[in-house]
Amino acid sequence: MVQAYILIQTEVGKASTVAETIAKINGVIQAEDVTGPYDVIVRAEADTVDALGRMVVARVQQVEGITRTLTCPVVHL
Repeated sequence: MVQAYILIQTEVGKASTVAETIAKINGVIQAEDVTGPYDVIVRAEADTVDALGRMVVARVQQVEGITRTLTCPVVHL
C-alpha cells in the first residue's frame, strides 16, 4: 500500500467545496481545508505508485476549483 499527501491550491473561496468533493473519492483517507500556501491537504492511498498517480490525475485534478497540486508520497526510512 502506498500513501501520499496531496497539497492543493484552489481558486479563491473554493477550498471547502474542493475538500468536500475530494473526500468522497475512493482511496482518499482524509481531506482538510487549511491555511497557508496550500488550501487543501489530502491523505490518500492506493495499491501501487502507478495507481496513486492515476487517481491524482484522473480523479483529484479533475475537481472543479483546483489550480495546482503537489503529490508527496510517504516514505518509511
